[in-house]
Formats: sequence, structure tokens, C-alpha cells
Amino acid sequence: MGAQKKDNRKKNRRHVICMASDFFYPNTGGVEEHIYNLSQCLIKRGHKVVIITHSYGQRKGIRYLTSGLKVYYLPIRVFYAQCVLPTMICNISLIRYILIRECVEIVHGHSAFSVLCHEVSIIGKLMGLKTVFTDHSLFGFADTSAVLTNKYLQMCLCECDHCICVSHTGKENTVLRAKVKAHKVSVIPNAVDAYNFTPDPSKRDPNVITIVIVSRLVYRKGVDLMAAVIADMCPRYPQLRFIIGGDGPKMWLLQEVREQKGFQHCVTLLGSLKHSEVRNVLVKGDIFLNTSLTEAYCMAIVEAASCGLKVVSTRVGGIPEVLPEKMIYLTEPNVTCLVQGIEKAMKDIEHGNILCPYVCNSMIRKMYSWMDITRRTEIVYNKISMNKDKPLGLQLRNYLTCGVWPFLLVISLMYLLLKLTEKIYKRKHIDIAKDLKL
Repeated sequence: MGAQKKDNRKKNRRHVICMASDFFYPNTGGVEEHIYNLSQCLIKRGHKVVIITHSYGQRKGIRYLTSGLKVYYLPIRVFYAQCVLPTMICNISLIRYILIRECVEIVHGHSAFSVLCHEVSIIGKLMGLKTVFTDHSLFGFADTSAVLTNKYLQMCLCECDHCICVSHTGKENTVLRAKVKAHKVSVIPNAVDAYNFTPDPSKRDPNVITIVIVSRLVYRKGVDLMAAVIADMCPRYPQLRFIIGGDGPKMWLLQEVREQKGFQHCVTLLGSLKHSEVRNVLVKGDIFLNTSLTEAYCMAIVEAASCGLKVVSTRVGGIPEVLPEKMIYLTEPNVTCLVQGIEKAMKDIEHGNILCPYVCNSMIRKMYSWMDITRRTEIVYNKISMNKDKPLGLQLRNYLTCGVWPFLLVISLMYLLLKLTEKIYKRKHIDIAKDLKL
């Protein structure tokens, strides 16, 4: 009986987790929302969570969000695409101080494109902490940028205790490109707060069919396909209306199509949206269109389905895993197939062959819950907390498997700098077990 109680205490133990990523609020996107919602649910379940990210404009230092979520906005400048410069050694003292100050025991990094995520994870591992990495995206194998990114990811994940992917397709992609052992990768999808994304059919215009698009306007989101579909369908269907929310470097293409073709009356460009404004845009639509060229898991289509919209999406990456067939029309990533998918959805709407919006919301509520995602993530935390610490020699041997010998020098230099920092700024003797009330 006593042994069983002790085992239950280990399973339900309280963890101190550090979420690390270049992508966090006030920036908006799927990664940012995932980190925030997961952190909030972990706090509700009794864990302590802090977040490390870089500064955003004047937002520097320590900020507190809902439920006392503590965010460190480090005074590091952005180098490219919201990511910091990968120096690996310049921020060691600051990151080490935060990890010790907060008594962190698990470092959870997010996004393969985040430099700060990998930097904090490697420093944490050299300090004897457990590390988890969540991959939110798919990446190719052919072009130069993909080869370099994959090799960098392979180097950084050599010593990672466990990886999480948001879809089974994403797991296969990560195992192949980062050469992570399959048993060290779990699939835990994203989720959506279906109570915030509720339907409201009264907001729809019954005289027209409204297609809503909410997306970052970048190449991989298929903006070229989006523009071609608008140019093809607007002249043939006068009752069709497009509402497009989002901003990005490809915005000019949609503006060009809208102005040159004279589609001002049927195409509305809303620009950048706050996440709190997305639901109010979605409820105005009958159909949600996603034209992504690559996607590990598309949060937008789940939010749209939760609001009761018919979803038309390209069949790429992990999207076929996200929604059941009766809630989505999957097409090939080309203009002809997308147009056919939209036309099929329009016919079903005209004949009333659609699910009730409130039924859709109820189904999404059962399929995707942040508390369920949090419980599954806790299982990963409990599992890796049992792993034994590895000596430096064994860590270097594992880094050697990536085939990049100079990286061993970088890791060795980071270790020496951590030891030097320990001499200069001595670690306070903190009784972690007592502090965590284990």
C-alpha cells in the first residue's frame, strides 16, 4: 500500500518547466498560441511554468500574464524572421541565471526554426536538466536551406530527452530529417478552445456565400493559389464573397488581383488580426479556405470547423489527420482541384447537406481539448524525469554522431563558460525538493 502511494506521488509530481522559443506574444501564430495555452493548463494542474523569449520592441524584462505566467523578454535583438542570431555562447550567463533562479528542472523548446529554443535547451542539458522539444512544422530535404536547417536540427536534438510532434506525418518528417530515434518521439496534436470559437449563424449574409481565409500571407500558405482561385471564381459566381484576414510579404499579390480585376466589391482584405478578433471574422463565413503548400497541423481549420464553417483545404502534410471527412473537403494543391472543392461545398450548402454548426462545435470540443493535450504532455514530463544524467563525455560522444566535428568544440566551449560563470556567479544553495513541496 505504501509503495503504491509513493508511485502515485511520483506520477503526480509537480514540475518546474521553462518554455523557450523565439515565437511568443505579442507576436501571433500557432506556435505562440500553443505555448500560451499549454502553459496556462500546466499552471492549472499545479505546475510552475516560466517562458524565455527575446524582446519585442519596447517589451523587455519580466512580464506577468494570466494566472501568474512569468515571461522573460531577454534584451536580445532579432536577427532574421523573428529569430535571434545563433551565437550559442553570448547569452549563457543570463540563461543560466534564469534557470537557476526559477529552479527549472525541464526545458521545453518549441519550433525547429527557433534559435533561442535550441540554445536554451543545450545550456539546460549541460546543466543537468531534462529537455523536451516540440516540432510544429514540416520541412523538405532537397534545397540548400532545408539541408542546412535539418543538419542544425540534428545537432541540437542529439541530446534531447524526448520530442513531440503535432501529427503522425510530422513525426515521420522529424525522425527522417533530424535522425531522432522513433521511440523518443510522441505525437500530441494542437488543440482549440471551442468555448471561445462558438458558431453564430445570425452573422452570415443569407444572400451571398462567404468564403473566409485567415492566414499569414507567405509563400508556404499558398497565397499564389489563393489569388488564382479568386481570379477564377469571382467573375463566374456573382454571389461569392471573400473575406481575407492576415498580413505578410505576399499581401501585394492579393491587392493586385483585387484592384486590377475590379473585385473590390467581393474581396475584403482585413489585414493583420488579433487572435481575439478571429472568431468574429469566422462566424461571418459559410466556407473556410486553406491553400497551404505544407502544414504539419493547421490550427486555423480546427477553429473554423468549431465555428461551424465548411472547410476546403489542400491535402498536404498532416492536414488529413486533423478533421473527419464529413467536416472537410480535401483537394490537391492546384487551382483546378481547389475550385472543384469550393464548388462542391457551395452545392452542399445550397441543398442543406451540411452539419449543424453547433454539432460541429460539440464534435471539436470532444476531439481537441487543451486539458487533454496537457495531460498527455505531463506523461512525457514524468517519463523523462526518470532519465539518468549523462556525463559530459557521453554527451560529446552523442553529439559526434551528427557528423559535425566543429560542433564538439562549440559544446565544449559552452561547458567551460558555464563552469567559469559558476566560479564568478556562484549558484545559491537552494533546497529544490523543499521549494517544490514534493
